[in-house]
Amino acid sequence: MQMMPHGHGGDTASLPPHTLDFSANLNPCGLPPGVAEAAAEAIRRPGYPDPFCRELTGMLAETQRLPAHWILCGSGAADLIYRLVWAVRPRRALLVSPCFSEYERALQTIGCPIRFHPLRPEQNLQISPALLGDLHGIDLVFLCNPNNPTGLLCPPDLLEAVLRRCAQEQILLVLDECFLELTDFPERTAIPFLDRAPLVILKAFTKTYAMAGLRLGYCLCRFPSLLESMRRAGPPWNVSSPAQAAGIAALQAGKGYLETSRRLIRKQRMVLRQGLESLGFRVWDSKANFLFFRGTKGLYSSCLQAGIHLRACENYRGLEDGSYYRIAVRTPEENRQLLGRLQQLLSQEGRLWENQQKPL
Repeated sequence: MQMMPHGHGGDTASLPPHTLDFSANLNPCGLPPGVAEAAAEAIRRPGYPDPFCRELTGMLAETQRLPAHWILCGSGAADLIYRLVWAVRPRRALLVSPCFSEYERALQTIGCPIRFHPLRPEQNLQISPALLGDLHGIDLVFLCNPNNPTGLLCPPDLLEAVLRRCAQEQILLVLDECFLELTDFPERTAIPFLDRAPLVILKAFTKTYAMAGLRLGYCLCRFPSLLESMRRAGPPWNVSSPAQAAGIAALQAGKGYLETSRRLIRKQRMVLRQGLESLGFRVWDSKANFLFFRGTKGLYSSCLQAGIHLRACENYRGLEDGSYYRIAVRTPEENRQLLGRLQQLLSQEGRLWENQQKPL
């Protein structure tokens, strides 16, 4: 049977051996110490997982300095996105484009009309104050900070303006901060605004702690009734015992792990950016653990033949022309191999793979 395209990075099952996978944006430092051992130990324990993730939620509450009843854990952020949409059932939603596709897919499952706010090429695909004008008549808005796939952060003053407008018009703002901990600006979290606006903040161990296979995320909201509706909107036991144990161990790794991760990502992001630009690519000023760039149509297939798995972005709304790509920031050795293979590939083509100097 022909399988439908996955539509995301990280689908490596069909790739040839030794392919460099740069399609999934995970922490290049890998699992924190003790996480794999904690997950393995949990597998050996009999019984169902805690349906309320009590110990993990308690530790998150302590870490985030929030009441435990403001926290709901899920099987990754995607699980929580769908649960939220099914619980709220908005009449009209607003999305920027391009952005993470699961917001739109979740809204489509309930037939919710969607208004799109396109990010303008002349504004470098950056969110602008024009977004405020599109909030009228909206029940729910999704924003991703930093945005996926561009890696650009929303300007703090604009984000505050959006929060104020949402509070005034009682619009539920769902703010996806799954990549924020891996930027140099984790303090830009909207957590201080939780008690000032109808706000849900999404977080993910998936990206921050390189736990994609275990599936673990959580959301923060000051409305326990909404979180309870989300919990009831899907099957019980949605967070496995190994995932809960791994999350607890990851939090115990402390700030040192995250500080080390940020230093590595900051340095290697610059290495990759400079390397890509030297090969003729247009590269955006991402602040995240990934880079967004423009190449030439067909680059994905050529790179795959050269043993490089990029994230082709043509299935993002607004990027359909097939010349936009995203790559994760990986370890120094992996990044060196990526740039080396790209250089070899382009040299074999007899030229650098130059962008075509046409408007975005």
